[in-house]
Amino acid sequence: QVQVVESGGGLVQTGGSLKLSCAASGRAFTTHTYAWFRQAPGKERELVAAIRWDSGSTYYRVSVKGRFTISRDNAQSTIYLQMNSLKPEDAAVYYCAATPKLGTTRIPVDYNYWGQGTQVTVSS
Repeated sequence: QVQVVESGGGLVQTGGSLKLSCAASGRAFTTHTYAWFRQAPGKERELVAAIRWDSGSTYYRVSVKGRFTISRDNAQSTIYLQMNSLKPEDAAVYYCAATPKLGTTRIPVDYNYWGQGTQVTVSS
């Protein structure tokens, strides 16, 4: 199995930046797809970005393209989400998730390993 632990959330002003980290571990963590999801109160959990560890290929929801960047560092075994030009609509609990599925993985049910979440608050 894979374990993921998020960190880096906090309070930022509109237009500011935050960088979230997701530390990954487990025997086969490099064969997984990783994703950042977010969930605001009263809303469904939604995919923000995903990355295949092996190839580095990425996917972003349209609303964050050009503002957010998902990446991974092999040496640190860490997935990052660099968030720039933050908007109040980005405020949510952000979760790191992992799945052995390497195909299309855009919904929460595709992922079976989850972190505890880190809060991102954007002030206006």
